[in-house]
Amino acid sequence: MSSFAIALSGLTADSAALDVVGNNLANLNTTGYKNSTVSFYDLLQSSVAGGTTQIGGGVSEPQTERVFTQGSIQSTGGNFDGAINGNGFFVVQNPSGNTLYTRAGNFQLNASGDLVTATGQFVQGWSAQNGVVNTSGAIGNITIPSNALQTPSATKNVALSVNLNAAGVVGQPSGTFSTTVQAVDSLGVSHTLTFNFTEASAGNWSYEVDIPGQDLTSGTAGTPSPIATGSLTFDANGNLTTTPAQVALSATGLSDGASDMNINWNLATQNGTGTPLISQYAATSAVSAATQDGVPASQVTQVSIANGGAITAQFSNGNQLVIGQIALASVSNPGSLIAVGQNNYEVGADTATPVIGVPNSGTLGTVEGGSLEASTVDIATEFTNLIVYQNSYQANAKVISTLNQVTQNLLQIQT
Repeated sequence: MSSFAIALSGLTADSAALDVVGNNLANLNTTGYKNSTVSFYDLLQSSVAGGTTQIGGGVSEPQTERVFTQGSIQSTGGNFDGAINGNGFFVVQNPSGNTLYTRAGNFQLNASGDLVTATGQFVQGWSAQNGVVNTSGAIGNITIPSNALQTPSATKNVALSVNLNAAGVVGQPSGTFSTTVQAVDSLGVSHTLTFNFTEASAGNWSYEVDIPGQDLTSGTAGTPSPIATGSLTFDANGNLTTTPAQVALSATGLSDGASDMNINWNLATQNGTGTPLISQYAATSAVSAATQDGVPASQVTQVSIANGGAITAQFSNGNQLVIGQIALASVSNPGSLIAVGQNNYEVGADTATPVIGVPNSGTLGTVEGGSLEASTVDIATEFTNLIVYQNSYQANAKVISTLNQVTQNLLQIQT
């Protein structure tokens, strides 16, 4: 009897649907998991009387579809956690060299310093080359230096925002002022530069810039060595009129063996071409800001994924440097992707070519650092489906039980 086959197809379909529900519930806490839905399609067994009488053949094998909706973003504080907010997939590569895609951003570092997924796939993106991240080039494994040393950069420019007291008295403490700036040489050693200002007459101040004598091979320990001298003039409104607005500071023969220091002291903004930084008003002499562009050598203290998918290194001197960038892939028909386990997908026969780009560009979403995307499984929906499919399974089982009873009755009549 075909009725057995019809009811059996229902049992088979409901069993498959229950498997999908069970799999969804099993991945309730899986990072970046996308829930699946089940679709049923009927079968036509025969059509008689010109199509006016159609006899169903049951239900076909159910079709499953992955629903790529946005999961909630949960803050974790993990240095290498990243959540995609919007469209896109992280691009990863397995040890065999196959490109895969995932929404799970719970990354970590392997023994070689490569950024990898929790199951060992290599995260793809761009690593810095000579301190520059070129996102126009090809993507590859992201390698993060461990305890890397930031190369020192010698000071080339210093600037002071200073007011010199116009009410100061020549020869009195009010007619003098000193401040210091830490300058860095080519070896990363810091040197204290002392800027001394002395009022010579109304509207005229002399200056002397000193370096500790022990810092120079020609100097005397405990005695400052001058590296620049000169004078500053101001108009009746307290504005600096000295030109040029850039003073050369030169420290030669450093005791530590570093290259000679050649520094520009900018008396105005924009490297001496803009607004004067030194004024003379009737207020206590004081410095409001001091800058220098040297960078001492420093160690990496922390590496983390920042918002936008940039990988930043924090150094012991407080500096922060971008050392890599995570790539994202846009897939216009993500439902065609094939799940291969471990939170990964591969392209299917109908998958449009993924477009690789930087987060928050084009149609790509952004990456939120220190966060993970939660599973999209809704427990209430799944429990409801569980009840529906269970009832359907029981109903089909009842049909088979009834058909069996009818068959037994028929056999009894024949005997």
